[in-house]
Amino acid sequence: MKKLFIFSTLSLVLLLGTFFIAGCGKSQKKTVIGVSIPSADHGWTGGVVYWAEKAAKELEKKYPEAKILVSTSSDSAEQVSQIENMLIQNIKALVVLPHEPAPLAGICKQAKDKKVFLTVVDRNLAGNIEDLAIAGDNAGFGRACAEEMAKQLKGKGNIVIMEGVLCDVNTLRVNAFREVMKKYPSIKILDSQTANWNTEQGLKLMETYLGKYKHIDAVWAGDDDVLLGALKAYEESKRKEIKLFIGGGGAKLIIKKIVDKDPLIPVNVTYPPRMIAYGMEYALEKVLGKKEIKEKKIIIPAEVITRENASRFYFPDSIY
Repeated sequence: MKKLFIFSTLSLVLLLGTFFIAGCGKSQKKTVIGVSIPSADHGWTGGVVYWAEKAAKELEKKYPEAKILVSTSSDSAEQVSQIENMLIQNIKALVVLPHEPAPLAGICKQAKDKKVFLTVVDRNLAGNIEDLAIAGDNAGFGRACAEEMAKQLKGKGNIVIMEGVLCDVNTLRVNAFREVMKKYPSIKILDSQTANWNTEQGLKLMETYLGKYKHIDAVWAGDDDVLLGALKAYEESKRKEIKLFIGGGGAKLIIKKIVDKDPLIPVNVTYPPRMIAYGMEYALEKVLGKKEIKEKKIIIPAEVITRENASRFYFPDSIY
């Protein structure tokens, strides 16, 4: 009889323990946020993917009560579909870097209607429906590139511009660059055409410029992916007169050239893909009640990368 009592008592303890643990499991249900970004179809978006995945691991370690869903998509239709799936999983926040703003407006509006905290990174949605927007300083980016170029050229020379995709981001950058150059009448802009932030198009456009102009002092590629193509074309041409190339974005291959004191690449200007990580941190801490966000828009400043500070911006493990 005594043995039976001991067994029954142990069984009861185990049963109660199982019930208690199960109950705790339910009470500690994790807060889920979704992150929707383009796939790594070029260098900068590769950097976005790298920083999103890195931030997800670090934030889940910092906040064990959180779960972060990161999805990449090859086009806008796939991105919409993936966000629909996230909404089914009852996310509390959505951080999105749209492939294209227009096709994402509807699904993001649905998220807002479900009381999901919406953070939009880099590209604005129509109607400003987001709770928080995070972007780089595109006008500051253009100004910084122009000021550094004028400084390196000592206020005179012939330059060419390689523009990006024809959109608001490109317009802000190029207009700001040209505005600065008005202060330097001895700097002549020979040409300005688009290379669509694409390495292969940067190579082809640089070949065009080299064939068209006998003397070029400097090149503003406007983007590090384009810069890599332009450098290849210049190297293959065997010409020697160009004094410097300025890209932008902070790609590790370009930063390494600054660290190694490549005479053609003395500086770069940031447009950090790491901004996606800032968006994730802000959104998660907001829905966890860790931070009150008063700003509607946060601008990440454009910083000039030089030989003196380049090591601070060099991340060899990054895709970008």
